[in-house]
Amino acid sequence: MTKEKMTIGEISKPRFEFRTFGRDFTEAAYLMSRLSGPVPEKVWERQSTETYIVSKTNDVNNTKIRNGKMDIKTFVQSVDGLEQWNPLMKGEFPIKAEVLVNEVFPAFKVDMPKLEKDEYTLEEFMGMVKDNPNLQAVTVEKERFGYMVNNTICEVGNVFINGAMVVTINSESTELEDIKKTISDVKLEGIENINYLQAIKRITGMIDKKLAN
Repeated sequence: MTKEKMTIGEISKPRFEFRTFGRDFTEAAYLMSRLSGPVPEKVWERQSTETYIVSKTNDVNNTKIRNGKMDIKTFVQSVDGLEQWNPLMKGEFPIKAEVLVNEVFPAFKVDMPKLEKDEYTLEEFMGMVKDNPNLQAVTVEKERFGYMVNNTICEVGNVFINGAMVVTINSESTELEDIKKTISDVKLEGIENINYLQAIKRITGMIDKKLAN
């Protein structure tokens, strides 16, 4: 079977991902940069500020808001320790009440607030989040550097979670063996795979676990 050629910034079939977070991945980052093939200039360095909505009652749906748009991904499966996530919904603000009822709050796995309008602004939605004791809005600022290693899409990032800085490094592809080879080549074997949702919960104290280092 012909393997899919991965291209940064383009949509492919659902990918598997290895990602971890910690204080220092200097050696792995260096190896990733040296092993990388050419990447488009637009992904050499990227910066963004996003708001993640984390729920005490949910670990399978990952919700973030960037530039007034909501993106929810849902966990599909784990194979050999690598996670696969698929898009669950995308929405823009103002957002329809029916979308909140049928898609957004069910993804959080919390009780619905009382809705009295047909649509809600971002500010109104964030007010609902603030009022729910099981939900927390977390500001995540990202500075990411993109690479391609073994036909896997990779990055090293400085991430500020509510102002606390951690480092993340990842490899993703539709091909499990390519990711495994990359993990080995950059000397990340044995390091825990942690997604953004888990990292944020650990840093904010919602989960009592440490990061990789």
